[in-house]
Amino acid sequence: MVGGISFGGLGSGLDTGAIIDALLQLESQPIKVLEARKALEREKLDLLGTLEGHVEALRDKARDLSTTAGFLRFRVQPSEEGYASFTVGAGATAGAHTLRVESLATADRWAFDPVGDPDTPLGGGGGGTISFSYDGVDYAVDLTQEGSTLNGIAAAIVEATDGAISASVVNTGTEAAPTWQLVLAGTQTGADYRISGLTSSVAGLTIDGTAGSASNIAVGSNAVAYVDGLQVTRSDNDFSGVVEGVGITVTKADVGTTISFTVDPDKEAIQESLQEFVDLYNEVIGFINGQSQYSEDGGPSGELFGDPALRSVRRALVDPLFGQTLAQVQADSEGFGTLRMVGIESSVDGTLSINESVLQAKLDSDLDAFADLFVDRDGFDNGGAAPGTPEYYVDLTEDSGLADDLMRAIDALVDRFDDGQGNVYKGLFDARDESINAKIKLFDKQIEQREFRLERYEEHLVARFTALETLMAQLNAQGAYLQEKLAQL
Repeated sequence: MVGGISFGGLGSGLDTGAIIDALLQLESQPIKVLEARKALEREKLDLLGTLEGHVEALRDKARDLSTTAGFLRFRVQPSEEGYASFTVGAGATAGAHTLRVESLATADRWAFDPVGDPDTPLGGGGGGTISFSYDGVDYAVDLTQEGSTLNGIAAAIVEATDGAISASVVNTGTEAAPTWQLVLAGTQTGADYRISGLTSSVAGLTIDGTAGSASNIAVGSNAVAYVDGLQVTRSDNDFSGVVEGVGITVTKADVGTTISFTVDPDKEAIQESLQEFVDLYNEVIGFINGQSQYSEDGGPSGELFGDPALRSVRRALVDPLFGQTLAQVQADSEGFGTLRMVGIESSVDGTLSINESVLQAKLDSDLDAFADLFVDRDGFDNGGAAPGTPEYYVDLTEDSGLADDLMRAIDALVDRFDDGQGNVYKGLFDARDESINAKIKLFDKQIEQREFRLERYEEHLVARFTALETLMAQLNAQGAYLQEKLAQL
């Protein structure tokens, strides 16, 4: 079956369907070639996307290492555990401090008189209203007959305050002789978050025998602590920011106990961060190496073999990290001027590795000098260079760390700018994607054109072979007629 018409070769004795199929297969070979080339370009797009992801991950890590806060890691060591928990963030500096916790923050809490059954409507189910103020908002919770049970009242208060007030029903009796109390509590601690003006018109919801009143069983109060001898008050137990870069959450109050805590450089964490940097760098170089090999037997090792993007990326990574001049190296009298001097070594294939003994010795000898190799201490200034120009990424200040230089070099690869006047500056990956997509679009057009010609060619073959079969059938019929007449003679 070809083109919807069945050929059996009844007239000619030929398998005309198979002939047409073979001719069409031969004619469709250029289409298959175009489809293979299109698939190759799509694979290049995917590979470039993978490479871009590796490069951007390395840039993010370089950005972390380019600042003092991101490079230097610290840890807090308290003299005693249990009084507070500590975290360290940006801005922390080495130092010794003291802490005494005078009081913890508490939430305001109120309780009503007990009742015997939390599911029995109070006052015969007549309903009523519970009113109070919290965090600057006035609430009036109206209760229906069905909702005037203790459990119903608790649920209604939580719903009316959208969870700002916690309402619970607590058994303050025994299992054999239970008594139930409605307890209201603010969800935030501190003196600024007290429940005020608490009244009730629900019959039976009383305390101390006085209808509509309640007992303030816990008064909302602030946490008070002395940090380095200075009194500090907070509405909650979080004293973060009192010591810059240090998070402090107090957990136990003891007026008579003062603990000390020190903020020290965490050299293990710094080394782990540098190892992450090396691993991310090696992912990029390893990808490039994997696409750049060639052998006589196997040919190119990757679909991006020879792609200029690979060379551009490698150069953008290598130049900032290993582009120091001989004069710069000779001027470094303390031995912190290159990656190799601090224990980060380059292999033959371009990947990096850490010499732990050298690295640890350098960290121990002068941490600030070590950090200077990576960190940009005096900020970035390109002198007002225009976006999209090479000068835009050049730091004209005296001090520029390797991590900052690397980050800017990668920025130059991946950034895309629109100056608002119709001029678009494309990064390397955007430009390559655009070029490859243009090729794919061209292949699609060529494939479409050839498929159209193939359809017309098929129609032409069907018509020619149909005519052939018709003609052969007529000739066969005439031959049979003549043979019949000859036989009669």
